[in-house]
Amino acid sequence: MNTLNETHDPKLRSWVASANEAGCDFPVQNLPFGRFRTARGVEALRIGVAIGDQVLDLRATGLIHTDDMNALMAASPADRRALRAAISAGLAEGSSRQGAWQGALHAQSALEMAVPCHIGDYTDFYTGIHHATTVGKLFRPDNPLMPNYKWVPIGYHGRASSIGVSGQHLRRPLGQLKGAADAPPVLGLTQRLDYELELGYFAGAGNALGEPIPMGEAEQHLFGLALFNDWSARDVQAWEYVPLGPFLSKNFASTVSPWIVTMEALAPFRAPLKRPAGDPQPLPYLDSAANREHGALDITLEVWLQTAKMREAGAPAVRLTRGNAREAAYWTPAQLIAHHTVGGCNLQPGDLLGSGTLSGRKPDEAGSLLELTLGGKNRITLPNGESRTFLEDGDTLTLRGCCERAGAVRIGLGECAGTVLPAVALDA
Repeated sequence: MNTLNETHDPKLRSWVASANEAGCDFPVQNLPFGRFRTARGVEALRIGVAIGDQVLDLRATGLIHTDDMNALMAASPADRRALRAAISAGLAEGSSRQGAWQGALHAQSALEMAVPCHIGDYTDFYTGIHHATTVGKLFRPDNPLMPNYKWVPIGYHGRASSIGVSGQHLRRPLGQLKGAADAPPVLGLTQRLDYELELGYFAGAGNALGEPIPMGEAEQHLFGLALFNDWSARDVQAWEYVPLGPFLSKNFASTVSPWIVTMEALAPFRAPLKRPAGDPQPLPYLDSAANREHGALDITLEVWLQTAKMREAGAPAVRLTRGNAREAAYWTPAQLIAHHTVGGCNLQPGDLLGSGTLSGRKPDEAGSLLELTLGGKNRITLPNGESRTFLEDGDTLTLRGCCERAGAVRIGLGECAGTVLPAVALDA
């Protein structure tokens, strides 16, 4: 795992003034990677590093000679650390590179951001034990957790082609809905559109087909993470998910934040993996001393909602929930890598592993409306008098995340936002 070095020094400041402001998501201790263009939809995407409210065009600095983010992600851990050190030194206050790099900066507000890399494959896991338990109680009151949950990281293969970047506008999907009693199903618009608060883990260097990645090497194959919203049509999901899991209820849209916060940047915010007393210990291929000591991630996660009426009235978004990934996730990113590859599956740079919904124990830590409203039974009332059980057209849902710890500089994950649009009419 990554260790602390000079790039994490709390005293380090940047010559980019906005990076030194209190509460900034992107101080010089963070340095997340993304892809951008200055002319919307016209020029090729370039690799950038977020610093304060600016983006550093990495190729323009001369530190890299490619615009292929996946190629950069395939670099060895040593090369990634060296690149981070060089970027940090160049952006540090008093750096001799300030004059040369000043012209490589662009205001974030003026850029078009893209999905941060090419996502070849996407697997969604189910690591949020409180989410799994609460949802399980709604459908299986006597047996909320399936017997395999505490033994194996449960996951399913998702749809990479419908993943968009923050700011995405998604159409309300159609799907088969179960009719009342013995009535046949009908094709209709989902009435139970939901979000899922997740983290997305991006693979770095891959593995050869047939060669598993052991736990001791798993984090070397992780490039970093981003916020991730796996939008869900709950009524479609309830009808279709047996026996093979989600399909149309999930494949219509997912949204990822534009910045990949690297595993190196997260080094100050690691935490022990804690299992409740009496729970089984992982099988050996999912266990290591390092993972037990600091395999978990201390990341605060928030969900914000702004309705169309709030937006029209100039009212800000309201926070729905706030929790922490450390308390929510039953399995660590390293365990997901080890399990995903134990049968010989070959991961490739840019592959995305979703954490699954990260909900805490308390209602105000829920990572979905399905939990927050107990399946639609309890409406939530917003400050302007509107209420919700599930998302309505015009709603903008935003995920936010940050890492804060004594002795370290706060870093943020940026935002992951999406707005619900009405469905496209289906021709008869």
